[in-house]
Amino acid sequence: MAPARIMAVRHGESEANLAYQEAGPRPLVYGPGDDEVRLTGLGRAQAAALGRLLAALPAGEAPELVWCSPYPRALDTWEIARDSWGAGPLPVTVDDRLRDQEPGLFAHLNLAAVRERHPAELARREAEGVPAFRPPGGESLADVVVRVRACLDDLGRPADGRRVLIVAHDAVVLALRHVLGGRPDAELAAVLEFGPVLNASVSVWRDGGRLVRFNDVGHLTF
Repeated sequence: MAPARIMAVRHGESEANLAYQEAGPRPLVYGPGDDEVRLTGLGRAQAAALGRLLAALPAGEAPELVWCSPYPRALDTWEIARDSWGAGPLPVTVDDRLRDQEPGLFAHLNLAAVRERHPAELARREAEGVPAFRPPGGESLADVVVRVRACLDDLGRPADGRRVLIVAHDAVVLALRHVLGGRPDAELAAVLEFGPVLNASVSVWRDGGRLVRFNDVGHLTF
């Protein structure tokens, strides 16, 4: 059992994304947690553009149900896109397994701040490799793959033969590419070459795992 079509979207630009971008190479400690971060004005515009893309899809390609991360930046992206689309109500499942990768000790810190405060952990990440590295109290990309795979398994029955929209995060979309591509977990590092997944980008799979497009932002024309 599998969806006929999966469209995965990363949330629009968030306040945290903007803060990290503006910090550049300077160390940053960003205060709000994942359950507080909202979209920027640009992020809201990106979500509205996503809605216009959904409205322009042929009837046989438009989503029939939605699975979403519990974080506000993902939920807001879906709600703004839904309103811009103008479609009727769709079944929405909020699933914690679609949350962003847990940063643990690295929470609230950009890379420059991690390098300044936790150089030994950064050296361990470089030695172990990004997919396997698990910061204290956090998750590795391999951990994200495990929960995304479980989520897809549970999605199979209610979404069998149907079209699904998943609204989530960079790491989740990369994990989806790995899992739907059927690659062995020993090759997980290969998926990193397809990141970063851009804000409000669209990735599409058909027939249980055939990749149609990935990280596409052609609808963001402003």
